[in-house]
Amino acid sequence: MREFLFPRVAARRPTTARVVKKKTLLTRSLTYTVTATVYEAVAGQTDAEPFVTADNSRIKPHYGTKKRWMALSRDLLKPWGGKFAFGDKVRVRGLSPKLDGVYTVHDTMNRRHHHCMDILAHPSEKLDIFTKGVKIQKVAAL
Repeated sequence: MREFLFPRVAARRPTTARVVKKKTLLTRSLTYTVTATVYEAVAGQTDAEPFVTADNSRIKPHYGTKKRWMALSRDLLKPWGGKFAFGDKVRVRGLSPKLDGVYTVHDTMNRRHHHCMDILAHPSEKLDIFTKGVKIQKVAAL
């Protein structure tokens, strides 16, 4: 009779919170084939202010290819209808084992260039690169 008046409540085990992992869908970004060259922060290869890039970043006096900064032609940049924006990380492949890697877009090239990229280098590095068929791909932000 007691069970009828006071029904037994089954003892519950303490529950632990379930960790639900969200599956993130990483979209593959497009790969572009471009012509790669090297530029130096000197007035003959840039505008009147060689140490200021198009996104208003300042190039320090002891810069070099280890800084991993690049310029893209206008047809590849968002303000002119492209897919890349200033500050984007871009994977470069097919240049050379030393120079392949991830670069940051900080500058733009003259309007006469199409499907081109420039790597910032110091004059003391004495790099002379003109390579066609270099692959660039936007690195997905996590």
